Amino acid sequence: DAIYNDPAWGRIEGADEIRTFMRESMVGLDDWRFPIEFTAIDGDHVVIKWTQIIPGTRPDGTPAVQSGYSHLLYAGDGKFSYEEDLLNMTHVLEDLAATGWAPVDGFNLPPANPDRDWSHP
Repeated sequence: DAIYNDPAWGRIEGADEIRTFMRESMVGLDDWRFPIEFTAIDGDHVVIKWTQIIPGTRPDGTPAVQSGYSHLLYAGDGKFSYEEDLLNMTHVLEDLAATGWAPVDGFNLPPANPDRDWSHP
């Protein structure tokens, strides 16, 4: 099976649960972008450096961009068993406030006490 660790939502276990999480957690984020800067592979481990770009700009006119990394563990047959995304959530919240971004109807907040277990399967 699979494990996904999100910086806001915590640990999500199981392929069906991850699909549900992705569907529910991304409501209202359709115009956010996540360009990849580079990928590094070492055996079954993959590290991806990406940026998160929030719609709108800061008051000084610069884009709201945050730095992120993902660590994936390859399980074979074109599938991954583990992903951990790392992102500075304080930076995200500061940029959300600076751009005036507001959630849309149907937006789902992360849980108050997410599971922070980042261990591999």
